[in-house]
Amino acid sequence: MNKSLAICSSILIETSPQSLPLGAACIASALKANSKTKNILCVELNDISKEDSDFQNAEKISFEKSVEILKQKLLKNQKPDFFLASIYVWNRKEFEALSICIKKEFPSCVTICGGPEVTANPFSFEKSFDYITTGPGEEIVPDLISKILEGRTEGLTNIIKANPQENEILNLNSPYLDGTLDPAKYGGALWELARGCPFKCSYCFESKGENKISYFPMERIKKELDLFAEKKIPQVFVLDPTYNADKKRAIEILNLIAKKTPNTFYYFEARAEFIDRELARAFTKIPCALQFGLQSADEDVLRLVHRGFNKKVFVKNVGILNQEGVIFGFDLIYGLPGDTFKGFKQSMDFALNLYPNNLETFCLSVLPGTVLFDEAEKLNLHYESEAPYHVLYTDKYSKEDLKFSSELSLSCTLFYNIGRSVPWFISFVRFFNDRPHKFLQKFIKWYEKVYKDSILTCRFCSDDDYFEVQKMQLAFLKDLCHEKHCDNVFKVLEDIVILNGAFSVNSSTGKSQKVQLKYHPDDLLSEYVLDPLFFVKNAKPYRCSVLVQNGDYRLVKN
Repeated sequence: MNKSLAICSSILIETSPQSLPLGAACIASALKANSKTKNILCVELNDISKEDSDFQNAEKISFEKSVEILKQKLLKNQKPDFFLASIYVWNRKEFEALSICIKKEFPSCVTICGGPEVTANPFSFEKSFDYITTGPGEEIVPDLISKILEGRTEGLTNIIKANPQENEILNLNSPYLDGTLDPAKYGGALWELARGCPFKCSYCFESKGENKISYFPMERIKKELDLFAEKKIPQVFVLDPTYNADKKRAIEILNLIAKKTPNTFYYFEARAEFIDRELARAFTKIPCALQFGLQSADEDVLRLVHRGFNKKVFVKNVGILNQEGVIFGFDLIYGLPGDTFKGFKQSMDFALNLYPNNLETFCLSVLPGTVLFDEAEKLNLHYESEAPYHVLYTDKYSKEDLKFSSELSLSCTLFYNIGRSVPWFISFVRFFNDRPHKFLQKFIKWYEKVYKDSILTCRFCSDDDYFEVQKMQLAFLKDLCHEKHCDNVFKVLEDIVILNGAFSVNSSTGKSQKVQLKYHPDDLLSEYVLDPLFFVKNAKPYRCSVLVQNGDYRLVKN
């Protein structure tokens, strides 16, 4: 018996471990394992990144040409019986056009879509897909395809909703363990340990969820860790929105990670309110970084989006992380209801004064399917009607203020995140008698004056650009020192930036870094550098070459 061909497809926003096709892979894995479909389907998982050169070149010519490229890459010159699309904010437009294109060429092909964008607003896909699935698709998609193949379509609606998850334990097939998805191909893994969230932040898809968490069994987690170890996966992004909701389980998994994959770097999303000393120390046992969704430092603003926040507890627990040496970062959103540009700047100052490793800032998206979408009119939110649904203005946040926020956001990304400036940023800000946001605003103006370009079109976008960004940082700091009539201090600031940059690059890449300094590294790593003016008056110059290697340094000959 000839098997029907089902292609599970994904259009990825970028080429990275954070962007592998996990959603489509979960459906492909379910189709292979389900008793209704495993013997009658040939299942393929195909994906393409928007950073693919063929796609980008075609997109420059026309949208139609890019859709043709997508068809070639995802179908691979095959005639599918079923085409399944995993749709997100960033690929909706392409997938809708691609589905229509496939239906014209292969009228008998059944097109099916699912994913967050579909679940949010299923009725908007009726013209472009034969069937629309909402919610988790591991059970409903195999059931749908089996009915179609058996001709049992009478009474079948084109919108199929998944049943709510009733079990606390998720017994689903793993796309990693059955070979559907090879993390080595993507240089890392997206790792699901649980689904659901105990909170109901109104800007998130979980705002209409069941306010509970369902967990994958520990046996599956252990086997996936064994696979990561076997394949020597360098990094894993844990998808749980609140990894530390269950402290006991969180520590158990951290101990397993330390035992099975001690050399793999892990990224977690967590809640600072649930951090304590024991948990912080458990995180130090493995190479990892934590990301906290701060969103705003204004309790009144967060209350409007149904997000609890206790500033004192937050500061206290982040202090524990700093004391224990845990790497962490924050997320901020600008354009939230009730917020202002002034409020966003205050939130940025609050966040940066806590010494995060990175500060990610985003424009609010009013996503269909969220409580925020339903409450948008009441909250005076005006937003884009199409993806990515960015807020355009509010009653307290003008279009001009949103533009200023975007510039400040990019300045933070460039100078603070890509520029790896966390070890010295706050001390430099204080030396120049500034606040963090004002310092970054000065950098914006300097950048536009020197480069005669808007920071909104800045080409620097990744850690690979660090050394170019470092040159900009040093040029900016030199000009600031000149303006402040303290040119002699610049040589100290320059050494601090260069030496800390060498440590950071060595830590993230493992590559040795050789740098030339004007002062001894012992002095540059002492507490005296917190007062650059005092340092330059009292420290003796010491020209030297320094090799930074394995997290340490030694003096070497030129």
